[in-house]
Amino acid sequence: MVTIFFDLDGTLTNPKPGITRSIQYALERLGVPVPSEDELTWCIGPPLLASLRKLTGADELADRALLLYRERFSDIGLFENEAYSGITDTLSSLAATRQRMFVATSKPAVYASRIVDHFGLKPYFERVFGSELDGTRVDKRDLLRYALHEAKVDANSAIMIGDRSHDVVGARTNGMTAIGVLYGYGSEAELREAGAHHICAAHPELLGHCVA
Repeated sequence: MVTIFFDLDGTLTNPKPGITRSIQYALERLGVPVPSEDELTWCIGPPLLASLRKLTGADELADRALLLYRERFSDIGLFENEAYSGITDTLSSLAATRQRMFVATSKPAVYASRIVDHFGLKPYFERVFGSELDGTRVDKRDLLRYALHEAKVDANSAIMIGDRSHDVVGARTNGMTAIGVLYGYGSEAELREAGAHHICAAHPELLGHCVA
């Protein structure tokens, strides 16, 4: 029996409009150049503050940008999002095997829990693990270490599924199996370079790797 941890953004849901528009909102109010939504897709997945530092060029501006981002995201951007087509069918098939399943995301848990609940995904997961608003556990390595401990799971029998290199690195650092998915925002090259054990083009393919 294995335990499965799912990333949220780019793995269970497609959050592009909410994340990119909230970044645009923050940058516009700071008077910083505002890229298009498509030009901001690289920000989906990695810890947001680090991305805002790259966009603003200064730690102080990035801190202000994060507050402005949350101002819009917490009320509007949170729901400018959609569950990937058919993802509930895949989750239902996995749940039928009675394997334990969790969400593990760098997104603050206070937001992630609302998103999982909003899209009707809550019944599939024992718990949603996320970061704190102060940045605690925003690094996927720290988050997964914490999640494994809290869930009392042996890393050798645990799988992390995600679409970005951070998911793969976090899993491998903690001795977990890392599965990359290509329907999110990471490329195959990014996932392979990070050391993914398996790569799936579509989420139904996960069944072949997650069912013992």
